[in-house]
Amino acid sequence: MLMRTDPFRELDRLAQQLMGPGTWSRPSPVPMDAYREGDQYVVAFDLPGVTADAIDIDVERNMLTVKAERRPLAKADDVQMELSERPLGVFSRQIVLADTLDTERIQADYDAGVLTLRIPIAERAKPRKVTIGGGSGRKEISG
Repeated sequence: MLMRTDPFRELDRLAQQLMGPGTWSRPSPVPMDAYREGDQYVVAFDLPGVTADAIDIDVERNMLTVKAERRPLAKADDVQMELSERPLGVFSRQIVLADTLDTERIQADYDAGVLTLRIPIAERAKPRKVTIGGGSGRKEISG
């Protein structure tokens, strides 16, 4: 088997071994992207190798919490691991959502290891025109 040497990868692997996998009380962070697309905010989380049933999404007030667990694959007795770089354990991310987002209508999709949340902007936060009512005409100020 051919392997290239990367000293930083070895340091990362050693640090991961020393710190151990993420646990429910000390989860590892989840990489994410967040952006606005039209009238909604989109947040995408990288969760490769995680099954959809191992993902928990909670919203309490304005705090969005995403937790996921990547479990080891079941191996036969005669399998000997040669290299293990994919992290296992619990991964989590918390985001404070603005009051201008409609947390009641969040949509979640999971495809190809990416969890995508679409959060619509609340109607009360969208720009709107304010009409000016007709007055009784010109008024003079005397003094």
